[in-house]
Amino acid sequence: MEQRYESSPREVERMNTSELRNNFLVEKLFVKGKANFVYSHYDRMVMGGIIPGARAINLSNYDELKSKFFLERREIGIINVGGKGSITADGKTYAMAKLSCLYLGKGTKKVSFKSSSKTKQAQYFLFSAPAHVAYPNTLYTKEKALPFTLGSSETSNHRTIYKYIHGDGIKSCQVVMGLTVLKDGSVWNTMPAHTHDRRSEVYLYFDVPKKQGVMHFMGQPQETRHLWVQNNQAIISPPWSIHSGSGTASYSFIWAMAGENQDFADMDFIELKDIR
Repeated sequence: MEQRYESSPREVERMNTSELRNNFLVEKLFVKGKANFVYSHYDRMVMGGIIPGARAINLSNYDELKSKFFLERREIGIINVGGKGSITADGKTYAMAKLSCLYLGKGTKKVSFKSSSKTKQAQYFLFSAPAHVAYPNTLYTKEKALPFTLGSSETSNHRTIYKYIHGDGIKSCQVVMGLTVLKDGSVWNTMPAHTHDRRSEVYLYFDVPKKQGVMHFMGQPQETRHLWVQNNQAIISPPWSIHSGSGTASYSFIWAMAGENQDFADMDFIELKDIR
């Protein structure tokens, strides 16, 4: 489990490209046949990527968590961004089609991940945060997530949002999680930009076409920086940072948050004229 430490806005102002990427970009989250995890000290978030090969992959424990098992004091949200698969949690098996989301609550002990096909393997993105209450393990398909569409083709941000783990959806202690799918011809996400000082966030960019990329913007509103992102790469977004992106083609991304509240609308918007 790789560890990433916090950086202050003052530090980030002085970072070069390599330093920005090493602190905030996770380049190799998905490796076939393996489970990779990154522990961020922003709100104690943990993100992971699992691609089961011929054998199932179990959710292991890690010394960095200082716990008896991974979910002893944590909860986790899992979204499949690949082929069909299944997850077994404490003896119950959940079918995981693409874009399905499984929430596993505090206290879940044994978790394993499988792919249904050897040629089109499942790809599981995991997001975990500390929890003090145990909520029921729950599966949502993307259709159950009450998708809603916003933006427009005129502003190049016509997109559909799927909210999975939130106040009116899957119940959790503090994790908030969902995904956004951009329509063909739209490339901008989360614009106008915003911050939320009360929550840290993670973005996973996926379904980015071959030979295409996404320019992710971060930093304080008056001191922005950028990171070039490829398919299946993730961004750690501090509470004080904007998080927005524009691609060279349409794409999708998972957003996952943890922090002081679960209010999806808790955003401090910045007008375009005030961004620097």
